[in-house]
Amino acid sequence: MTDCIIVGGGLIGMLSARELKKKGLNVLILEKGEMGKEASWAGGGILSPLHPWQYPDEVNQLASIGHQQYENVAETLYVESGVDPEYVRSGMMVLGCEQRSQVIDWSKKWSMNLSIINDATEMQAILPGLHEEFKQGYWMPDIAQMRNPKLVKAVKGSLNALGVPYKENAEVRRLNVVNGRVSGVEVDGKTLHADKVLIAGGAWSGEILKEFEHAPEIKPVKGQMILFKGNPDLLKTIILSENRYLIPRRDGRILCGSSIEHSGFSKATSQSMKEDLLESAISIFPALADLQIEHHWAGLRPGSPQGVPYIGSHHEIEGLYINAGHYRNGVILGLGSAFRIADIMIA
Repeated sequence: MTDCIIVGGGLIGMLSARELKKKGLNVLILEKGEMGKEASWAGGGILSPLHPWQYPDEVNQLASIGHQQYENVAETLYVESGVDPEYVRSGMMVLGCEQRSQVIDWSKKWSMNLSIINDATEMQAILPGLHEEFKQGYWMPDIAQMRNPKLVKAVKGSLNALGVPYKENAEVRRLNVVNGRVSGVEVDGKTLHADKVLIAGGAWSGEILKEFEHAPEIKPVKGQMILFKGNPDLLKTIILSENRYLIPRRDGRILCGSSIEHSGFSKATSQSMKEDLLESAISIFPALADLQIEHHWAGLRPGSPQGVPYIGSHHEIEGLYINAGHYRNGVILGLGSAFRIADIMIA
């Protein structure tokens, strides 16, 4: 018998399933497409919120769990799946020194290793090849990353090892609710029964729940990205400049992202945004002008007010739960979110 149906097979849904399984529930994941192939695949994988001092405590609390535990979890996923999610502690340089007092207070409150760099020579020592106009920054050497496509493959492989079933290309058309309590879902013309249903549908979560009162405010926010084919010695540190970032992968590829576009559920890319991303990348790290752009894509983030995810039970429908709305921070917040929803659902 299925104890819980999870609607959505992205990173959040898969990590939640993994935790619920370990706590003794029989779980089934239903994914409308392929497991992990939406925002979970498309993102950058930085294990930190962008400008974390601008987020409320709830986001930083979840991020703190990721900072503390992801390295060990990555090793476990590798063992269980045979897929290396490429956890790399590459550090992150945030260019500029705005909001200094707020940044210092944040680093102390959350015990984050942070240095304020005010010298161009020191900047170049940490980031050889950085554009010479950047002379100040916040250096966080402990920030890590994982490579999204490999991470979701590793988590999927872990589910296989743990015996967690899932169905791909299985779009949930309706939630079955009787007398204020969820009893299952309808998919592919069939009714699947479960006493607990968890909505982890990413950008589509609001649509799944829109027929009910108090639906979460989750809207798709498109992000376009480009990937350079480089060599492993060119760039070794994550760079964040306003809303643009560069992420060096272990094999030398360098990812540049990302746009913030409110265009519904369209994942169409545009030449103009590709050129804008290229210009931004070169303005930060000029050597990228000599590299080939290997890939250009877009993903849909689950936007939510202030980037705070919805994690908990539905206000009115018994047995219905939500873990969605992580916006730009699904990877770093995903582990803590999975721990939290699992605790809530078995309480």
